[in-house]
Amino acid sequence: MRVLIVEDEPGIAQFISQGLKEAGYATDIATDGQEGLNYALAAEYDIIVLDIMLPQMDGLQVLRKLRSQGLKTPVLLLTARDAVEDRVRGLDAGADDYLFKPFALSELLARLRALLRRPPMQQDTILRVGDLEMDVAIREVRRAGKSINLSPREFTLLQYLMRHPRQVLSRNQITEHTWNFDFYENSNVIDVYIGYLRRKIDHGFDKPLLHTVRGVGYCLSADAES
Repeated sequence: MRVLIVEDEPGIAQFISQGLKEAGYATDIATDGQEGLNYALAAEYDIIVLDIMLPQMDGLQVLRKLRSQGLKTPVLLLTARDAVEDRVRGLDAGADDYLFKPFALSELLARLRALLRRPPMQQDTILRVGDLEMDVAIREVRRAGKSINLSPREFTLLQYLMRHPRQVLSRNQITEHTWNFDFYENSNVIDVYIGYLRRKIDHGFDKPLLHTVRGVGYCLSADAES
């Protein structure tokens, strides 16, 4: 999962980013409203964490511009304001949820998980490809009933593959969805993590699910012709 953090206070931005990374999310940070708008329109994010009080363009302006362009990505607003009128303005502008400063990281993570389980994302919490099953809500993976232990990054990568079954995903697509803008495109880290996944979800089973399409990318499929 990839999250855009739009927050002009460096300490808060790094606090959120570090916590999300430890939970297996990829993060990008924008430090003003205009930069946040540019990031949100340039890449595909699963969630946007958006502060209201921002330089260049405030969070509500950013939100209205995103919604006016048809972007349906869930947005969690961060604010120090707790007045009812402020919450109403944010929700009317297209926010999906609110979180007041100061906040606990555990609550932020819980709210993000809740947003991913409901519209407009329409994300299923149980994913299946053949006999491989992932429960996104409790972060469990099983194949043929056997529990598979994955690192946060492996879980994120597998989740992306399972949300696009039978599709050949290029290295660039995988990079854009599961790593941030600081990722070095020419590194072999994608291939390394694909190797980790292959050993965990295919080793010891008769039928491989993770396939390499040479010169194109990777595909997760239970079909033999893959």
